[in-house]
Amino acid sequence: MALRLFDSLSRELRELQPSLPDGIYRFYNCGPTVYAPAHIGNFRTFVVNDVIRRLLELAFGATRVRHVRNLTDVDDKTIRRAREENRTLADVTQQWTAKFHADCDALNCLRPHAEPTATGHITEQVDMIDTLMQKGNAYRAADGSVYFKVTSFAQYGTLSRVKERELQIGSALSGKSAAADADEKEDVSDFALWKAYKAEDGANGWESPWGRGRPGWHIECSAMSKKHLGPTIDLHTGGVDLLFPHHENEIAQSECCNGTPFSRHWYHSEHLLVDGKKMSKSLGNLYTLDDLIAKGVTPMALRYALLTGHPRKQLNFTLDSLHAAEKALTTLRHYRANLPISGGDARALAAFFTMLEDDLNTPGALGALFTLVNRGVSDRGVDVAAFDRAMFALGLKLDGPAAPPAATPAAITALAVQRWAAKQAKDFAAADALRKEIAAAGWTMLDRKDGYSLEPAKK
Repeated sequence: MALRLFDSLSRELRELQPSLPDGIYRFYNCGPTVYAPAHIGNFRTFVVNDVIRRLLELAFGATRVRHVRNLTDVDDKTIRRAREENRTLADVTQQWTAKFHADCDALNCLRPHAEPTATGHITEQVDMIDTLMQKGNAYRAADGSVYFKVTSFAQYGTLSRVKERELQIGSALSGKSAAADADEKEDVSDFALWKAYKAEDGANGWESPWGRGRPGWHIECSAMSKKHLGPTIDLHTGGVDLLFPHHENEIAQSECCNGTPFSRHWYHSEHLLVDGKKMSKSLGNLYTLDDLIAKGVTPMALRYALLTGHPRKQLNFTLDSLHAAEKALTTLRHYRANLPISGGDARALAAFFTMLEDDLNTPGALGALFTLVNRGVSDRGVDVAAFDRAMFALGLKLDGPAAPPAATPAAITALAVQRWAAKQAKDFAAADALRKEIAAAGWTMLDRKDGYSLEPAKK
């Protein structure tokens, strides 16, 4: 297996290979801020990271992959939650860490090999900041906070192309807090490495050479990845929302401190939309895993649905997509139940793995898989072991009854063929009329880019 991913830094597809002679592939991804339950948009990124982890293990072997994911357990949000609930910071963050782990387990995400916390690595962060101060890349402001001097790193903006745009106080590029602390900084683009203690921080502060305070958000990932993976890592991933400023700042502070490239490869997954809109509480479309379970959805159906769009493209999530996902899982269970234990032809899955190896094309892989499934079990098909390898790659657990999918009446199939032909011919009036006829007969026709599927209408 030769896995190629788009590199956000070089803007090209590049093959993943270990860089050090020990042959260990070093993989870091940004974890959650543990003050509340993660939502399904967060989990799209974590599921994508999990598929990358699984493919790396298939490519290099499980013992040659080292995966680290951090936990942000001190920042403005965690401190505010602890203050509002009159609890200790540790009490709050431990609660939500446990919930995050439970959700990840339900979604069948592999645990990272190390999961460091920001509060558990204060010394490492202070040491990095001290080095940056000594090298002239950082300075202490009047209030005791320490800022990174962006102008000291000539390559700043290479990842996000931020230098091609204008930085203004209060702009989205400057970060949400730029206007608030601009008076303390030498330049609006500088970012906090160490935040001076404030009364609202309560008991949450640590001593440093610059006074009592706490680390900024960006420095934690640089310190923890260095501690657990070394100064240069092979792959750094995260959601596209982290590309700027978080990942840009990680590069600057890490490379100035360590004098070596920070990450050889960067991969970013795109946003999840819900019913065509950005998720928000005000719109009532921000779902957690528990919200969906309460609606009768299984975690595996959510995982499947999150894999139906290319990770580097926005995915529009709907509750109807979960119904289609449950049906697809039932079909896969039925297919596996009829496979021979051994003696199959693993080459039948070549198209499936080719799709995954080519920039993590999960919808293409699912399409290739169902092309095989739709042919039925045959001597030229796969066996259980080969099929389970494909399921491992996607992280799909096929627990539950292997009931056969509902048979589609020949008359409905004929109508569907006519409607698809009408749609391809752009005879939309005829296509709509045929869709209504199919619906009146109790069936739903779901269109895809490369075809369609039929399923009984929900009662």
